[in-house]
Amino acid sequence: MNAVVPPAVAERSEAEALYRFETEVPDSVRAALGMNAARIGGGVVLSMRDDPTRFWSKALGFGVTAPVTAEVIGAVCDFYRSEGTSQAVLQIAPAFLPEDWDDIRAREGITAGSSWVKLACPVEEAVTRARALEPPAGIRVAPVEADQAQEWGAVVTRAFGMPEEHYAGMTAASVGRRGWHPFAALLDGEIVGTGTMHADGDAAQFFAGAVLPHARKRGGQTALLAARALRARDLGCRVLVAETGAEAPGTRNSSLHNMLRLGFQVAYERRNWVWRSSTGA
Repeated sequence: MNAVVPPAVAERSEAEALYRFETEVPDSVRAALGMNAARIGGGVVLSMRDDPTRFWSKALGFGVTAPVTAEVIGAVCDFYRSEGTSQAVLQIAPAFLPEDWDDIRAREGITAGSSWVKLACPVEEAVTRARALEPPAGIRVAPVEADQAQEWGAVVTRAFGMPEEHYAGMTAASVGRRGWHPFAALLDGEIVGTGTMHADGDAAQFFAGAVLPHARKRGGQTALLAARALRARDLGCRVLVAETGAEAPGTRNSSLHNMLRLGFQVAYERRNWVWRSSTGA
């Protein structure tokens, strides 16, 4: 699978997309959520101090242009301390973890959390499979227009179980920005599903794919994947990159299987490493 996308390409694709997603937001959203960001040791460090979901404070993209060292991880943790962030997740591809990682994380109080899988797919493979799909039942997929941005952002937050206040505005801010290609799944004229894509060179990063509960099991999420694959082909991208939660024993991740059906393959499994402030709640 690494012949399709090396870890360096996959990690950079996600890191740059998320950096833009969290930094190119309205000032009112940035102030309300206590957002800040930095580039440290070749990676991106994203802080959302006042985030009740504890999802958006992330550090990722490390190991691509410089090795992961104790000094780099110490600087990342110091950044979070200076921001007053109570918890953050470090996401590092297993290929880039140093031999002394256990010592580094013990020193900084970093513990092992859940795992995600990194997936990739050649664009032409996804396009071929997309063309063979049955049309979704009653669902129409279309690019998001500027006047739909707020509704689309609100659906993203609801689909992922996040608060709409401020988060919908953060999500909507990406609509219409260079490099972003958002799509909506509509049922009877209502936006019921979402998915966006950040295109950067050869790689197209998939993001925010979800469907509201009452509209699931109609093929909407697969149709959103297919629409983005076709757009990536038109943009000249060569590889699609995505992430989702790893399946725990006895569980099934529908998003994972929808991507596998479109031709994605698991490149590797990546642990979420959790840092918590000693003074945090």
